[in-house]
Amino acid sequence: MNKGELVDKIAAQADVSKATASRVLDSVQDCVSDALSKGDSVVLTGFGTFSVKHRNAREGRNPQTGATLRIAARNVPSFKPGTELKRAVTGS
Repeated sequence: MNKGELVDKIAAQADVSKATASRVLDSVQDCVSDALSKGDSVVLTGFGTFSVKHRNAREGRNPQTGATLRIAARNVPSFKPGTELKRAVTGS
């Protein structure tokens, strides 16, 4: 499912226009991005938790040359699915 299909489904289920559904989806994405950029986590009970994890610097290898290189430390987004989402996917 792509963003357009998701907007269509939201619009149908919430009985709103596609334009409104698109604005709501964009707003949710912006809010989650803003929270994560500040280092906060976003918890959607039953769905999951968006958070930021820190990856330490490490040594890596160039697969073509085999040369070692230094990979810098960085923060990366993370998602941990909630119980209800896990049940929906696994069917149990």
